[in-house]
Amino acid sequence: MRTNYHTHTARCQHAFGKETDYIKAAIDARYDILGFSDHTPWPFTGGFVSPIRMRIDQLEGYLRTVRKLAARYADQINIAVGLECEYFPDYLSWLEDRLRDERAESRADYAILGHHFDLDEINGAYFGANTSMELARRYARQVIEGMETGLYACVAHPDLFVQRFDAFTSGLAELSREICRASRALSVPLEYNLYGLRKQAQPVKPIGLGYPNARFWEIAVEEGCAAIIGVDAHEPQHLGDPELGMLAKVYLDRLGLRVIDTLEGVAACARSD
Repeated sequence: MRTNYHTHTARCQHAFGKETDYIKAAIDARYDILGFSDHTPWPFTGGFVSPIRMRIDQLEGYLRTVRKLAARYADQINIAVGLECEYFPDYLSWLEDRLRDERAESRADYAILGHHFDLDEINGAYFGANTSMELARRYARQVIEGMETGLYACVAHPDLFVQRFDAFTSGLAELSREICRASRALSVPLEYNLYGLRKQAQPVKPIGLGYPNARFWEIAVEEGCAAIIGVDAHEPQHLGDPELGMLAKVYLDRLGLRVIDTLEGVAACARSD
């Protein structure tokens, strides 16, 4: 692996380490491009404060910090700064402003679609804990609508919605196929997520199918999708584990999936300023 666009920071409250630690780990592992895409804040109403993402008042500091580091390390690695975002229609105009701000220091370079909640974190169900086919259908529909906005450079862990199911049913297969067909038609790549793969390698296995799910990715091949491998780094050492990335690449190559290295239209900070 030479690129990774899915890297978190401690601001999301469930990742660890300083930005410089991630950058140095990526340089040591000989990455060419490192993209930070911490969980976006949203302008939630009613004073709700999320326990799994940065606050609104931290956003500009996040963007500014990564841009400064991009300039500092420009001779060693290309760095981009993005956001991992859900598809929340009520807040899409806010997200568009963050992606199109004319001030470089206040603009995110890209967004990836990591759809965790049913339209709203405050009241919406978490798709990763779901065993309801109705919620699974809602996930597929919302992810497709998200891709159709043109705001997202890729879909992070697109098979998250199957992880708690006991069996990959024909219904889940059809929803997966709908997502994959939209991915191909809209030219939005799907992310093969190494964080999920790492969870499956733990001594205590997660409940359910987990992700990445082999049958989902077989369907992605059948539908002609493009994939990008994402580390989904929550600790600097996750970037220093080339063996896991190599295993994923070999698996996807044998599967016959088209794997890309870079996200279209995402330039490094130092080059875009």
